[in-house]
Amino acid sequence: MLNTPGGRYGTSLHVAAFKGQKAVVEYLLKVGANVNAQGGEYGTALQAASYSGNREIVECLLQSGADVNAKGGEYGTALQAAAFNSREEILECLLQAGA
Repeated sequence: MLNTPGGRYGTSLHVAAFKGQKAVVEYLLKVGANVNAQGGEYGTALQAASYSGNREIVECLLQSGADVNAKGGEYGTALQAAAFNSREEILECLLQAGA
């Protein structure tokens, strides 16, 4: 159930990443959430966090092995999701991570 996608956001990790809930993101990763799971409008949790502009979450997901170049969702990649909302700080972070 932890990695089962559904609805607008995808998995519970996607929701926590989009909403900026760092403690929840860390907990979900600790108990086995798939950092690269696909689902929902944003594709991956990294794309959701990039779209919403939360650098702490983006960095946490990258440190946990998120694929910076994964494609999916309505925005393509995390870089494209960040660019869509003019999240310059996130763009910088993603580029430094190899996007």
